[in-house]
Amino acid sequence: MKTIHFVALTAFLTISVTAYAENDAEALFKQHNCSMCHALASASVGPSLQSIAKKYTGNTSAQALLEAKVRNGGKGSFGAMPMPATPKSVSDENIKSLVRWVLATK
Repeated sequence: MKTIHFVALTAFLTISVTAYAENDAEALFKQHNCSMCHALASASVGPSLQSIAKKYTGNTSAQALLEAKVRNGGKGSFGAMPMPATPKSVSDENIKSLVRWVLATK
């Protein structure tokens, strides 16, 4: 019986942490003004989050590649519009969370 309780508790905590992480990343997305250029499903100034996730599906280097692009800026991946570098006030940990969330938006 104790095993069943342990499994249920583990599953609950896993789901809760995942939901919290998604909400946290979405809050970071809004807080750091990513939504000024990106939307979930439609392109605006920049590509949609879903098109970014789709483009990098199966790329084992995607997390690190996109973290560097978010931190340093970049151009040419989705057209001529360059992405500006992210201010140093945004932590590397927040960028990691944001990129993980973006890659999960498929």
